[in-house]
Amino acid sequence: MKKFIKAQLASFSGTAIDFSTTIVSVEVFNHWYVSSNLAGNILGGLTNFTLGRIWVFQARGEKLHLQAFRYVLVWIGNIILNTSGVFVLTHYMSISYIYSKVIVSLFVSVGWNYFLQKHFVFK
Repeated sequence: MKKFIKAQLASFSGTAIDFSTTIVSVEVFNHWYVSSNLAGNILGGLTNFTLGRIWVFQARGEKLHLQAFRYVLVWIGNIILNTSGVFVLTHYMSISYIYSKVIVSLFVSVGWNYFLQKHFVFK
């Protein structure tokens, strides 16, 4: 349970970077919400990987490039799920991109990221 809580805190940190990047990109720089979401996902993912490797799973003993490769595989799925989910909810259901991002992020974080990071990336 302690590891799950730490993983959620790391995920929250990555999400904070992700969301702030997305919102600033859209609201300040007037970029398209889909490309802004992608940029946020990338920066948030880098944050989450670093925290997961060092703090959550304490997996510094394994080679960085192997973990990074596995993380990228999981992360590609994460980006596809997040970006397409935000697009579908925003474009087809007329939900604000911010609310769409919150909804999709919650599902992807618990249902995809945590389990694959624990059992595949930082095993």
